[in-house]
Amino acid sequence: MTDRDAARLISPAQLLAGLDDLGIDAITHSHAPLMTVLDSQKLRGNIPGLHAKNLFLKDKKQQLWLVVCEESRAVDLKQLRKRIGAAGLSFGRAELLYETLGVNPGSVTPFSIINDPVQRVRVVLDIDLSEAEAVNFHPLTNTQTTTLSGSGLLLFLRVHHHEPVLLDFSNSPS
Repeated sequence: MTDRDAARLISPAQLLAGLDDLGIDAITHSHAPLMTVLDSQKLRGNIPGLHAKNLFLKDKKQQLWLVVCEESRAVDLKQLRKRIGAAGLSFGRAELLYETLGVNPGSVTPFSIINDPVQRVRVVLDIDLSEAEAVNFHPLTNTQTTTLSGSGLLLFLRVHHHEPVLLDFSNSPS
């Protein structure tokens, strides 16, 4: 990423102001850095609502995917590949993550699509998150967690031209 590209990245404060501009009610909590779901479960405190795991993936055709599901869901990449029509899936490199979504590992979030104006990344969203009263994601930094409604998340994704693929991760193999 060039310096010019880095200058276009949205800051956490700009993101939160943008949510407010869209009329999306959100509450943000500060905490120690959380790198993994396990870290989050141990250190996030009592933040109500569903929490997520976010997987940055690429397929053999170089399509990029952001898979966002409830944190306890098991994700079988071979089954997921079939369900979303991807040509094999593997985890994307940290450099590619930063280049496309402007975040580092540990800060991956559906909010990061705000840094993908050319829509290189396709979003796959757990339908349970889209329907929840309260869902939680990092606001582009892993030292904060922002709570909003599932409908607020859908509005955000759609306003930023990332219509998600909604999948039921609850009963079926992912």
